Amino acid sequence: MFSKIHATRNQKGFTLIELMIVVVIIGILAALAIPRFMASTTRAKQSEAKEILKQIYTMERAYRQEYDTYWGNGIAADADNPTNFARIGVEIMPSSRYTYTITADATTFTIQALAPDPGLDDDAATDEWTIDHNGTLTMVHDDATES
Repeated sequence: MFSKIHATRNQKGFTLIELMIVVVIIGILAALAIPRFMASTTRAKQSEAKEILKQIYTMERAYRQEYDTYWGNGIAADADNPTNFARIGVEIMPSSRYTYTITADATTFTIQALAPDPGLDDDAATDEWTIDHNGTLTMVHDDATES
């Protein structure tokens, strides 16, 4: 009789406790993975600013070779004004997340790329990069690490 009772309890499947443990483990893994994923997508979006800043830098240097001065003091370009840098041969794409601003005089320039609030990942942190006439690319505010 004991063996018959034991045989009926030998059913296959998962208990509620086992399922709850699996759900908790998946939740912990997701809690660890999601912030890393968000930071990596923000860093990928930052590549836009870096590449366009380098392009503007190159075109500013070429402009100075020809006209003996840098171009565009106080000029800004963004998705709403994509052709403001046409004089140096740079066009900002309509999908741009940043506003690019040139501060220049005859011998120096600084170009700023700013992704204003809501930033790159929909938080209050901004993302800001600059490049100067020496080609020094600087991260001023990093939206990938700020919140």
